[in-house]
Amino acid sequence: MEFLRGVYAFMQVSRSSVSHVKIDSPVFRLHTNATVILLITFSIAVTTRQYVGNPIDCVHTRDIPEDVLNTYCWIHSTYTVVDAFMKKQGSEVPFPGVHNSQGRGPLTIKHTKYYQWVAFTLFFQAILFYTPRWLWKSWEGGKIHALIMDLDIGICSEAEKKQKKKLLLDYLWENLRYHNWWAYRYYVCELLALINVIGQMFLMNRFFDGEFITFGLKVIDYMETDQEDRMDPMIYIFPRMTKCTFFKYGSSGEVEKHDAICILPLNVVNEKIYIFLWFWFILLTFLTLLTLIYRVVIIFSPRMRVYLFRMRFRLVRRDAIEIIVRRSKMGDWFLLYLLGENIDTVIFRDVVQDLANRLGHNQHHRVPGLKGEIQDA
Repeated sequence: MEFLRGVYAFMQVSRSSVSHVKIDSPVFRLHTNATVILLITFSIAVTTRQYVGNPIDCVHTRDIPEDVLNTYCWIHSTYTVVDAFMKKQGSEVPFPGVHNSQGRGPLTIKHTKYYQWVAFTLFFQAILFYTPRWLWKSWEGGKIHALIMDLDIGICSEAEKKQKKKLLLDYLWENLRYHNWWAYRYYVCELLALINVIGQMFLMNRFFDGEFITFGLKVIDYMETDQEDRMDPMIYIFPRMTKCTFFKYGSSGEVEKHDAICILPLNVVNEKIYIFLWFWFILLTFLTLLTLIYRVVIIFSPRMRVYLFRMRFRLVRRDAIEIIVRRSKMGDWFLLYLLGENIDTVIFRDVVQDLANRLGHNQHHRVPGLKGEIQDA
């Protein structure tokens, strides 16, 4: 509970530091905020369980110190017998995956090596998920925060409000048609977020020896299959009981082989984490694909820009939106949309209406060579 309070406090400080300015879409924030918090939380939880409790407990009856055997098996990995996963527990095998490895015929051995690296891998994944946001924040350069000038509050004197609205309007007028590259950079970051989540699915698949891509599907199939004919995919990838072979010199100088059974309580936590992450990554992939399709439609369809703007900002008149979309470019529409997400609705309506009036009265608007002061800041 203390840890969760700490994470919550950290997020409150982070949010207050940017004054709640929205510079991206909700789906993008699922990648760069929610998923990062989840992965760091999972990483700390696994690390705590790994170093505070006993991540592995090996059972052996001979003269090998328990700590030595546990440390050896943790460092050098354990293994399971693949053929034993389909055998009946309690009569043929003591536990799924645990069997006599010296039985008749060749046996398929599956080594479990990943558990030492789970905490580090989760933290590395969090860094990868945050990278698109870091890139966009560096490209965005605080533009939205500078442009809103505390107009999101809406409580200020009329003279101050009028002055700030004039500054914002002058910037939009003088920098019209200059924001396409700025908007496309954000779209690139959304594309990077999609590439990242798909790439991480394949990264995890490599991490778990080719078992992660279909992990969630196998879990669903396992839940719908008869108990007698099914193999638990969670136990197959995250075995709770494994075997470990320890070699040492005996009293006569000969090499002795010691076979031990090891319990991995940490895998109970790992399996829950990764089954959640599988479904979470699939959801992110689906939502991000829809978002990118939405972006493509916006780029090529001015009518859709008018419709979406009208649906989101009901106070703005349709004729004003049509004039702005007709006389500006897609990047200007994107900037206005983000401003509308952050500025008081009444003030934003006035700014958009005034901009439309200027565009309507100046049919031959020429883009000046100099940028506005706010953008330079």
